[in-house]
Amino acid sequence: MAIDIDAIREHVRGILIALGDDPDREGLRETPERVARMYEEVFEGMNYTNHEIAEMFDKTFSERVEFQQTEQDMVVVKDIDVFSYCEHHLALMYDMKVTVAYIPKDKVIGLSKIARIADMVGKRLQLQERIGSDIAEIMQEILGSEDVAVIIEGTHSCMTARGIKKNAATTKTYTLRGKFKDDRNLQLRLFA
Repeated sequence: MAIDIDAIREHVRGILIALGDDPDREGLRETPERVARMYEEVFEGMNYTNHEIAEMFDKTFSERVEFQQTEQDMVVVKDIDVFSYCEHHLALMYDMKVTVAYIPKDKVIGLSKIARIADMVGKRLQLQERIGSDIAEIMQEILGSEDVAVIIEGTHSCMTARGIKKNAATTKTYTLRGKFKDDRNLQLRLFA
């Protein structure tokens, strides 16, 4: 499904009119086009399913060649910056930090690919909970391993800039799969 730039342009113009402004005035004349291009960029992830994202970033290495794995091995990538938009208000979810952890089985993924996966998943109309779920699902498919964890902490402008206006409020979500779901010692290591 491709993003319909022409429809976005037309609807943004209609929103400006509905707000009581003149879309033909100098400052707004190019706004529909700018918003349409911005939406094409920030919602790029909507063009792809989780499976397609997994195929896009499926660059793995045999872990047996790289290092000798033990039951205690865990790979953790922390503080991946992600921006997304809340599907309820189209409001920005910002200052989001994503942590992705996994236990290697037969292969490991290039570290930059983990950040790219998180970024692409964020480029959708989303819920923070689903971002974690989507990242975990994609990682599981690529790695062939159930043992994946995703932790996200973020701020939501639908809570900070409108409504209740609590600008210090952050939301933290945990998506724990495989051994991360049941192994308390593994959880303690991850959360440390």
